[in-house]
Amino acid sequence: MSATVSFKVPSASGPRTATLSYARVGTGEPLLLLHGIGHHRQAWDPVVDILATERDVIAVDLPGFGASPALPEGLAHDLSTMNAALGALCAALEVERPHVAGNSLGGLLALALGREKLVRSVTALSPAGFWTPAERRYAFGVLLGMRQIATRMPPPLVERLSRSAAGRTVLTSSIYARPARRSPEAVVAETLALANASAFSETLRAGSDVQWTDDIQGIPVTVAWGSRDRLLVRRQGVRAKQIIPRARLVRLPGCGHVPMNDDPALVARVILDGSR
Repeated sequence: MSATVSFKVPSASGPRTATLSYARVGTGEPLLLLHGIGHHRQAWDPVVDILATERDVIAVDLPGFGASPALPEGLAHDLSTMNAALGALCAALEVERPHVAGNSLGGLLALALGREKLVRSVTALSPAGFWTPAERRYAFGVLLGMRQIATRMPPPLVERLSRSAAGRTVLTSSIYARPARRSPEAVVAETLALANASAFSETLRAGSDVQWTDDIQGIPVTVAWGSRDRLLVRRQGVRAKQIIPRARLVRLPGCGHVPMNDDPALVARVILDGSR
């Protein structure tokens, strides 16, 4: 069921009120799902029902994405602020140390929560932050191109393109290895979500200084990478394993950067295994 929650985010100038939209379903230990930049919580729809058979699943629209407003003025969309915001969200929902799974930006945020021991386990799907400077510039260039197309393309044209497999490929092949599997309605919704993401530019700017260098100890960490990831290439997963040597590194055959739609059963199994 979709809902919103407001909570106080600590800051140097005093607590500020933020509001996030989320959907919650299932029973069991809590599992927080965090999407990537420009996306929305519906990116997880292909796996939510599977996960909900064993977990209390909380899929979040990150600040400034999907149905969530951006953080209040004066709060940066950086790692430390997002850590505080997500920690405050969990407190507001009366969830203590959930498992967390994240994709891309969400994977980076999941790792940051794990570093602070705010979660029980981390599953990061193609997480940001393990790039070289050249790989980061390439990924940011692709994201900016996708954003430009989404903001300039009239919604009726997006709807027409989404009706065919070829059109869905044009719109989403940068993030999906099997874009034809995405429903027309989902492609329209996520294209509009990218166009309307109020925190896109600030979040991208905050990511320009991010380079993950920290080991995570004391909790289970799984890093999974699609073999056909065209945005953050899979050799970044090898770097992640070198930096977090206790992490379980999993290959997702035939999957792209957002693997939940490409192989829902495999991704759900990886997340559930990582949270056991």
